[in-house]
Amino acid sequence: ALTEENLLFLEAWRTIDRAYVDKSFNGQSWFRYRENVLRNEPMNTREETYAAIRKMLATLDDPFTRFLEPEKFKSLVSGTTGALTGVGLEVGFDANSSGLPDELVVVTPVAGGPAARAGIQPGDVILEIDGEKVGGLSLYDAAKKLQGPENSSVILTVLDRESRMENTMTLTREKIVVNPVTWKLCEVSSYQKLGYIRLSTFNQNSVRAVQQALEALHKSGASGYVLDIRNNGGGYFPAVIDIAKMWLDKGVIVYIADNRGIRDIYEADGGSAIAPSEPLALLVNKGTASASEILAGAFKDNDRATVLGEPTFGKGKIQSVFELSDGSGLVVTTARYQTPDKIDIDKVGVSPDRPLPEAIPRDGESFCKCLQGSGSQECRIPLSSLFKK
Repeated sequence: ALTEENLLFLEAWRTIDRAYVDKSFNGQSWFRYRENVLRNEPMNTREETYAAIRKMLATLDDPFTRFLEPEKFKSLVSGTTGALTGVGLEVGFDANSSGLPDELVVVTPVAGGPAARAGIQPGDVILEIDGEKVGGLSLYDAAKKLQGPENSSVILTVLDRESRMENTMTLTREKIVVNPVTWKLCEVSSYQKLGYIRLSTFNQNSVRAVQQALEALHKSGASGYVLDIRNNGGGYFPAVIDIAKMWLDKGVIVYIADNRGIRDIYEADGGSAIAPSEPLALLVNKGTASASEILAGAFKDNDRATVLGEPTFGKGKIQSVFELSDGSGLVVTTARYQTPDKIDIDKVGVSPDRPLPEAIPRDGESFCKCLQGSGSQECRIPLSSLFKK
C-alpha cells in the first residue's frame, strides 16, 4: 500500500507529467522512473520524500524547474503579490564600480527598510551574505539569500561606494512591501519634458503603478518616455502583458510555444493604450530577464521603442507555480516564448539597438541630471540621440 510520503511524491510526479514543457522528460521514460523510485527510493520521512522529489527534478536537467519547501514556497508566492520578507534591497550585477566583474551592486534600498536604516546607499557593493562571497551566484540566488523568515538575521559585508571601506553588519529581516515603480519628470529645458519610469519587477502591483506613473507624467507635460528595466529579473507574467498594452496600439506581444509549436498568442488591440505613439527608449542590461525580455522583444519587434544597453539575460522559458498538499511547491517550466518576429531568445537574449554608457544611473533624480547636462561627463546623454536607432 502507498504511504502518505509515497502519495506526496506521486503528487509531485503527476504535476511534472501534466505540466512540463518537454514531454520526452529529457529523454527518459517518465512512467518507468516513477516505478523505479517507488520500488527503490526510501521515503520514510518528509525529508526523504523531499530529497526524492529533488532527485527526480534533477533528471530533467532544467535549473528553472525546482522544488520549494513550505516556507520558501510561501515566500515566493508573497513576492508576486508585492510583499517580501527581507532587508529591503533592490540589487543587480554590475561591472563598473571598481572594474571587477559581476559585483552585486545596490540599485536602491527600500525607504525605511532595514538596509536603508543601516545606511546602505545606492552604488554600494554587497561582497558577502552570511559569510559567503557573492561572486558566482546568480541574481536569483543572491536575492533569495537576502530573503528569509521574518525576524531572522542576515550578516552582510558591504563595500561603501564613497569611502571604499568594507563594513560588516547584521540586519533583521522584516516584511517589506515592494514598490515596483519609481518615476521622475525630467525638465530638460523650458520646452522639453521627459518622463523617466523605473520598473524593478513584475508583480501584482506593477500594472497599476505603471499606469499611475504614465498618467501623472502625461498630465505634467511629458512628451517622451524612458522605461528602465535594467536588472528587472521578471516576475508575474500577466503584468508584463498588461504593461505592454499601455504602450502598443496593435501588434503581437509574445507567442507561447511548447514542443508541439505555438499554442497561444498575446496581442495588443489598442483598448488599453495610454502612450502608444510618444517617443520611447527602453533601457536593458544583462540583468533584464524572463518577463522583462518579453517586454523588450515586443517593443523591439514592433518598432515601438529604441532599445538601449546591452544584450539581455536570455531566459526564454516560462515557469508556472504549483502548490502541493503539504504546503510545499514546484516551479515548473511549462512553455517557452518567442518574440513577435518568432525569435527564440533562450540563452541568447534580446540585442539592443545601441549600447548605453555604463555610467548611466538607475534612479530618476540622477538620470535627469545626465539629460540636463549637470551630471558627470561620462553619463551625459544628448536628448536628440536618446530615441535614435
